[in-house]
Amino acid sequence: MLRPSYLQAGDKVALISPAGIIQPETVNHATELLQSWGLIPVPGKHITSQYGYFAGTDKERLEDLQWALDAEDIHAIFCTRGGYGCMRIVEEADYSCFQGNPKWLVGFSDITVLHTKLTSLGIESLHAPMPKSYPKTDKQALEHLKQYLFGHITSYKLPSHPFNREGIARADLTGGNLCLLHCLRSSVIEYPPEDNILFIEDVGENLYAIDRMMQSLKLSGRLKNLQGLIVGGFSDMKGENFGKSAYEIIRETVDEYNYPVCFNFPAGHISNNYPLILGASIELSVEENNVEITFL
Repeated sequence: MLRPSYLQAGDKVALISPAGIIQPETVNHATELLQSWGLIPVPGKHITSQYGYFAGTDKERLEDLQWALDAEDIHAIFCTRGGYGCMRIVEEADYSCFQGNPKWLVGFSDITVLHTKLTSLGIESLHAPMPKSYPKTDKQALEHLKQYLFGHITSYKLPSHPFNREGIARADLTGGNLCLLHCLRSSVIEYPPEDNILFIEDVGENLYAIDRMMQSLKLSGRLKNLQGLIVGGFSDMKGENFGKSAYEIIRETVDEYNYPVCFNFPAGHISNNYPLILGASIELSVEENNVEITFL
């Protein structure tokens, strides 16, 4: 996988809204934060546009995405929020210039679609907080994002979780939002997780839907040949009458396999949303009393 160049003070970075609607005050807050990091935020032409549920028409959102991908003076792309919309434009964009001049793409949730596309192109990207979530994101998580963008990559050392399965694995890290990964299965942009370490997270789903998605991935063979599994936040789950928590569902689904599994990694629709470099080679070490994730 190709890693984009790290940022330096004075670099211009794009702010775009490829999915849901964002409010101007949220953009202003993000602009101030990025400026405090020494960056020069440049908003897309349609960043606060509105068209039904979306931040502008497909054409408008695609125009901003294409600009951010192609502009030679832009060194990173910050997606303002998720929601829904990336799937409608991901294959309409031209990535040829971007492949010759890759830059960091930053976001999570619906941005999983764009992460998956870039992984399929062999380019790393950052699953990390977005402007909409900045006000509720822990300062340490935002500091990690800053450090990663500027090239100060650190290992994560975590306490154990009772559902963890011990083991060591070295492989590329893929994944993102479980619902989106399920929707992208067998699509033209899917990057199959076989022989990789998969990260999953989700928010606001009914627990029976979590079970259905996990069973679907299992039946399609997507879980059998993983090298490892990292389970992030599964917040605001619905349908507690299902009788099992999201973590219990996931543990049960992968119980027959032998690869290491890490539960409760701090990433997803949670305040301590730590960045993960998707596409990067990592070492996942799950021991009895601790977990360590190292970017290689």
